[in-house]
Amino acid sequence: MESVNPQAQIDAEFKHAEQARSRGNEGQARVCARRAAGIAAREYFARRGESIRTPSAYDLLHLLIEDSTLSDDLRQTAAHLTLRVDEEFKLPVDVDLITEAKKLCEELINR
Repeated sequence: MESVNPQAQIDAEFKHAEQARSRGNEGQARVCARRAAGIAAREYFARRGESIRTPSAYDLLHLLIEDSTLSDDLRQTAAHLTLRVDEEFKLPVDVDLITEAKKLCEELINR
């Protein structure tokens, strides 16, 4: 899958996220948004010459949270994407993870 353009992969994940949301499957929409952010994060780190061994979007988001070269706003956005849902499958903050992931992807890809 490495031969696929990262932007095309990101776009596909957001398309899947929107489709999941339209079906009322917010959990799947969050998963797709996180995957898109993970693809952008992997590309960001690769362009910086950093070798990332984990396939996990969640782990990549944690690396972004710890990246002091990123703005606090971007690090907070990455943190939102790592939040766990509660027993009612709700996030502890009122954020739209698809919107948050799009913002993060755009910033990382354009760096």
